[in-house]
Amino acid sequence: MTSNSTSAAKRIDAIDQFRGFAIILMVIFNYLSGIDTIPDWLKHVPDIGMNFPDLGTPVFIFAIGLTYGLSYRRRVQDHGTKATINHFFRRYLAFIGLGAIITAGQSVLGIRLELLDWGVLQAIGLAGLLTLGVISTPTWARLGIGLGLMALYQVLLECCWLDLVLGSQHGGLPGSLSWTVILILSTVLGDFFHTQNRRKFFPWVSLACLLAGFILTILVPVSKNRLSASYDLITLGFSGVIFSIFYLLDFQLDFFSAWGRNPLLLYLLSFLITGIFVLPGIPWWYVEAPYWLIGVQITFMLLALSSLAIYLEKNGMIFSM
Repeated sequence: MTSNSTSAAKRIDAIDQFRGFAIILMVIFNYLSGIDTIPDWLKHVPDIGMNFPDLGTPVFIFAIGLTYGLSYRRRVQDHGTKATINHFFRRYLAFIGLGAIITAGQSVLGIRLELLDWGVLQAIGLAGLLTLGVISTPTWARLGIGLGLMALYQVLLECCWLDLVLGSQHGGLPGSLSWTVILILSTVLGDFFHTQNRRKFFPWVSLACLLAGFILTILVPVSKNRLSASYDLITLGFSGVIFSIFYLLDFQLDFFSAWGRNPLLLYLLSFLITGIFVLPGIPWWYVEAPYWLIGVQITFMLLALSSLAIYLEKNGMIFSM
């Protein structure tokens, strides 16, 4: 991790706000996932179907995709292709390594039983590495590659991979192909947004993607655990529509912006705070916590992380890999 200063003038504030919104969702839903008293509609659906928490990871991946292509091209211009590829390769390899550390920690705490399970950061890391192989291609080519991989994954899921995917967190290694689809198609939408004469079409393309996903559910059930094709399109379109709202309404949400400028650091620290609630092993303190205690713990976590986020923002500090 490195620390540096970035001029706010070089950033699109709506992207930071949207990224902050995504990471806050992930932090809250990760905390709630281990509590038995939370109703099922606030947890991930076991198989077919989708609840609001199932949107957390795709929204964050979409936020990565929004700036992936732009960041890659700028770095190539400033540092050359070889140095840029090395930078992105190390970055997403670090995601996998950090994810492995977190997964091992969750196993020790009893949050996850499998020591070497496939966590969300591993899924994002592998998706980032696979996307690196196609990010230099034209927008239309990436669109074709993304849709082709989505169709290929759906075929393999139905004929060969279903049991393996359902038996793994975040789809395991096979499921990473579907996460890659979301990231690649997010870079396509990112190209629309960052191209001035195409930006006006961005909300409509996002809405069309969302509607296409709903139509596809007639043939392919939506499922986060299966990472089905309909899930990919629905979450991609939903993310694009929500981002469009942030951008078009020009919100001035400094709270979300602060979170969005240091998302990975705050996400990692949220696991340490969750450990405070999990480690004592007292049922009423976490697993069987009453609603009032859940509210207190979530408030404490958000206040602590928000205070750090605001401090880092005021001092112009951005931690990145």
